[in-house]
Amino acid sequence: MCAYREITLAFCGLVFAGTLLAAPADDIKALLEKGDSKAAYELGRKHPEELGNPAFDFYFGVAAIDSGRAGEGVLALERYLANFPGNLQARLELARGYFILGEDLRAREEFNQILKAKPPAPVVANIDRYLDAIRARESAYRTTAGAFIEIGAGYDSNINGGVGSANIIVPNLGLITVAPGGVETGSSFGQATVGVNLVHPVAPGLALFGSLGADSRVYNNHDDFDQNNYGVLGGVSYLRENDLFRASASYNTLDVDNDRFRNVTAATGEWTRQLDELQALTGFVQYADLDYKGVNDVRDSHLYGVGAGYRRAFVAPGAPLLSLSASYAKEDNRKDFDELSRDIWSARAAVSVTPAPKWALSLGATYQYSAYDAEIPLLATTRRDNYYAADFIASYAFTRNFSARLEGLVSKNDSNIALFEYRRDVGALKFRYEFK
Repeated sequence: MCAYREITLAFCGLVFAGTLLAAPADDIKALLEKGDSKAAYELGRKHPEELGNPAFDFYFGVAAIDSGRAGEGVLALERYLANFPGNLQARLELARGYFILGEDLRAREEFNQILKAKPPAPVVANIDRYLDAIRARESAYRTTAGAFIEIGAGYDSNINGGVGSANIIVPNLGLITVAPGGVETGSSFGQATVGVNLVHPVAPGLALFGSLGADSRVYNNHDDFDQNNYGVLGGVSYLRENDLFRASASYNTLDVDNDRFRNVTAATGEWTRQLDELQALTGFVQYADLDYKGVNDVRDSHLYGVGAGYRRAFVAPGAPLLSLSASYAKEDNRKDFDELSRDIWSARAAVSVTPAPKWALSLGATYQYSAYDAEIPLLATTRRDNYYAADFIASYAFTRNFSARLEGLVSKNDSNIALFEYRRDVGALKFRYEFK
């Protein structure tokens, strides 16, 4: 969840009054302070005769939870707290063990008991993350709802996706001059977003979910590119042991300069397989109908997609999370313009960390290759595009409900036809309030 080990080992200066630490406990503590939880756990396993020694139980319990043996860790910490019920550090570790084991009610009770003692701000922030995760898991057996509002401002270096220079060379035509509207234009912008969501269980493991969202972006001195985006999504999920299945339908509409630009109607099926406490596999299939308005209606198409992903969490400072995904999609033009139909291959890698209780950082990279089906008649060339992007997000939680986020995107689209090459960089600072 965060850089938990650094916080918890320094939390309240654990003191065993009148008790001298046995040598195995000393050694386990030293390994934990070095961040080697696995070695600490293995060392503890070699000394079963120490079980019941409060000092040993505490450090062995911490090591067991950190190395993925939450059951053993919980038992050890429960023994310790039977002797020292007032030790908040041990209670914090026990709550975390309960959380990992999925015992949400007991975890919540322990976390709330710690909050009553008014612990330091970093510990409060860490507990808030766990309570939010518990609330999310509770949607499996009780109705939960949430909402948020977000405002922000930023700068977009290429709001129209235009080429970098008005004078370019294209196949079959040679040197041409692009109209001003097709040349790269940058602008600052303001943005506002709202959303609500609901999850309602209807049977063990079976739940209905839905969400509504609206987003508006206004550009400075370029209101002809202002955008309003509205969406609705609903579906059903089914959880069976380590497998989660989701089926959903969505509708999204995009307005540009207050005129309808595109509607997207989509259906998605998803499957997630939890391999263990740290790893998960995902897969999805998707169909979407893209309906453009006005002069863009020649771009109307069907989109069929499949994809897979892998997530891996690491037991290490900052709680790193690695995400990998790949997908294939076929965009099939509905107006028989084969030069607008394409095959799309995509790949993405991202890593996120929580370097401190109130901070979260993520960095991602995306690659997409598009191969179009037929030549563009006027250019006598079949289009091929390579899209590259790198993105980052840094967020800070002022409270459990209020946070700030700095985000950025650096992207480039290369093409064998210069008319479709562009560079786009976007940065923004946003503030969000969540109603939980």
